[in-house]
Amino acid sequence: MAARKKSGGRKYGKAAGKRVESAMRRRKKGTLRSGPGGKGGKVKSRKQAIAIGLSEAREKGAKVPRKKTGRKSSRKKTSTRKKTSTRKKSSSRKKSSSRKKSS
Repeated sequence: MAARKKSGGRKYGKAAGKRVESAMRRRKKGTLRSGPGGKGGKVKSRKQAIAIGLSEAREKGAKVPRKKTGRKSSRKKTSTRKKTSTRKKSSSRKKSSSRKKSS
């Protein structure tokens, strides 16, 4: 029986791994900061540190998969809403600003 061929390969490049490693080290040290230009707060979360490392790698052009964003589906949604009966809004509040109390 022939050996199966593995499809794909590496999802992340070596450079991306190095960036994440660096970000994790900076997080441990307490110098990793969030926000543009590191002007935000200190990063304490491990997941956030990884995300920052991958983002830096992306900027430098390392092999990193695209960010997963909420993409719209290709098919159009048809509106199947039922029309609800229209009701008049009754103003239960009386306008007190027009009347002044005399004391």
